[in-house]
Amino acid sequence: MAEAADIQGASPAPARRRWLRRAIVLLAGTPVLAALIYAPAPQAEAAPASAVDVQLTSMAPTAPVKGDTLTIHGTVSNTGSETITDAHVGLRVGSVLADRASIDEAAERTGFRAGADPGEIDPAYAVKIASLPSKVSQPFTLTIPVNKLELDKDGVYPLGVSLSGVTDSRPSEQVLGIKRTFLPWQPEAAAKRSQLTYAWPLISTTRVTAETGSDELQTPVFLDDSLADELRSGGRLEQMVTLGKDLPITWVIDPDLLYTVDAMTKGYRVRNPGGGKPVQGKSKAVAEQWLSSLEAAVQGKKVVALPYADPDLASLAHHGKDVSGTLGQLRPATDKAKQAVETVLHVPASTDFSWPVDGAIDPSIVNVATSAGAHNVLTRSDSLVESGALGYTPSAARPIGAGTTAVVADADLSTAFEGDMLNAGPSTLAVQRFLAHSLALNLQRTDEQRSFVVAPQRMPSVSQVQTMAAAVRGLQAGRWTQPGDLDAAAAAKPDPGAITQVPGAGQYPEALRKQELPVAAFEKIRTTQSTLDHFKVILAAPDRVEIPFGNTTNREMSTSWRGRPDEARLYRDQVQDYLIGLTEKVKVIPKSDATLSGHSATIPVSVQNSLVQDVHDLVLRVRSANPTRLMFGKSGQAEQQVTVTGDHTQTVKFTANATASGPVEVTAQLFTKDGVPYGKERRFTVEATEITPTVMLVIAGGVLLLVLAGIKMYASRKRVAARAAAEESTQPSDESPDTEPQSTDGSGTSETVDR
Repeated sequence: MAEAADIQGASPAPARRRWLRRAIVLLAGTPVLAALIYAPAPQAEAAPASAVDVQLTSMAPTAPVKGDTLTIHGTVSNTGSETITDAHVGLRVGSVLADRASIDEAAERTGFRAGADPGEIDPAYAVKIASLPSKVSQPFTLTIPVNKLELDKDGVYPLGVSLSGVTDSRPSEQVLGIKRTFLPWQPEAAAKRSQLTYAWPLISTTRVTAETGSDELQTPVFLDDSLADELRSGGRLEQMVTLGKDLPITWVIDPDLLYTVDAMTKGYRVRNPGGGKPVQGKSKAVAEQWLSSLEAAVQGKKVVALPYADPDLASLAHHGKDVSGTLGQLRPATDKAKQAVETVLHVPASTDFSWPVDGAIDPSIVNVATSAGAHNVLTRSDSLVESGALGYTPSAARPIGAGTTAVVADADLSTAFEGDMLNAGPSTLAVQRFLAHSLALNLQRTDEQRSFVVAPQRMPSVSQVQTMAAAVRGLQAGRWTQPGDLDAAAAAKPDPGAITQVPGAGQYPEALRKQELPVAAFEKIRTTQSTLDHFKVILAAPDRVEIPFGNTTNREMSTSWRGRPDEARLYRDQVQDYLIGLTEKVKVIPKSDATLSGHSATIPVSVQNSLVQDVHDLVLRVRSANPTRLMFGKSGQAEQQVTVTGDHTQTVKFTANATASGPVEVTAQLFTKDGVPYGKERRFTVEATEITPTVMLVIAGGVLLLVLAGIKMYASRKRVAARAAAEESTQPSDESPDTEPQSTDGSGTSETVDR
């Protein structure tokens, strides 16, 4: 590897010996170089027929001291087509690197470069491999006393592990593969140690819907039960707690996660993927265990609570601030944050920090961040970029005006574990590079003690969490850093020469801008909020909808929706649809057409309440489309206040007056006490029939004649029946039934006549 300038104050003896060895090698090769000068230009050297992939799976100790033995485990894999023979794995240590830029440059190098890469240390410590067939891997372990590495001064040393060997096509030994990493060397505690704060984020995606049960506890309904996978043993959030409890970190928590897990401990339901009613959640015990472990882990530690549901500040600043009412959600979100931590974890929490995505800021983001009540904005050094004029990295705290402090996390340290850490190789390299940068920071030439912050990705994977923990443990010896917390980092004395100018909107990363919530998202959120405000005024217990929907509004603006636009849109639509469904449970029941006979009559209209709670402060108004034909009172409309108990129907009667005959359309509509229409209006037709006094007299006379006729008929029938009974009683008892009576008129027949 290329040598860097020595750091002032280092002992020259080992460096001089290394220089002499290299000088001898160069002098020995002078005749060959001279011949090459006059030789014809050679053909480009063919790529080796065999190549080797070298992986370093572990390195211990990660930051050795005098007297230690360095142990490196790894594998070598023959990716070529030829068998490698007479091979060995050796260790190469270069000269101390001058600065952080040299670390980044060395990390990006691939392949072996003779003359640029250092030679192997004592071959006695090499691992010999007699044969390595094609497509075969073999593990190795290098064990080297640290005093054999010739580490002559404090600093970061490039370290390479290489495999050298021969093949049939290349019979002379050559380096066939190499892997580079770093060895931080600070065997004694530095006189001046940096304060280093590691933000440990407990954040997850939105899981809770706006739906709740009708029971007293309003059992929440979850989108799915996937959060349990993160909470149970080996899960992402379980590892965050298990590993974080023993580390000097600052917990950065989304309060929505706390409330979500707390809800699981009290019983919850999950949407049924096949439709139908939600099913009972089954991870109550898992949630209880995780919450108990977290509560124990945060005792005595610094806890920072983000605004509830971790709102996407950049999306709010760029698309949401002009949608009325949107920014008004931030202050309540901050208030809920503090309450959530203290209620669930029983520890105090700071709510004085906001955290834009990836620490990227511009003036509008800063304004939105501070509107939530925070005075400290957690940003990153690749957003608030130094000019380099200082010659060193300044402390994290930067005053940016209006009483706001930008807490600038170091970009190299913060992004060190964003890659794929599933395999031990990348994880080991990431830890060593992290430690190398942290040591290089402390070795920068300045007399002031400085404070640095690490703000990693919001939701690291399990392997990333484990790698982060290994890196923080590597610093626990405290030889060049000492642990700090976010409050202390924000309050630290700022460097007067540090950049404090917030970058303009044009410098905001385009890749991040493409992931933001669109204006349409905030307009939909506003519509939902307006519907909620309109709905809750009629409820006897508005908290039953105001609290869950208020929390859901915060969740709709969450940073966790980044990169998931379709899921975010579906979530917003479902929230709005569910709320509309609730409002429609209070309605005027559709009414069939009616006939109004007479000058005045009552028309009943029913209001149904299918909610579990009472509704009040409603006004039911009926209106005639033709007041000249049908009136309510002295005008074309009438109204009455309505109160309906839960799961009941209330019928309201209105007096109507007909002034002329014919059909009239009537509209029934509910209104809030503020005169705002509520729900759908119902229309029905009233057939009005106006009846005059003359017609009434004619009808009455007809009825009277019918009654008299009936009485006369009844009396006549009574007389006939009585006469027949009398005649029957006077007939002789010994008269033969075959003897016909004598006719009085000489006709020979008998006849009964009414009188």
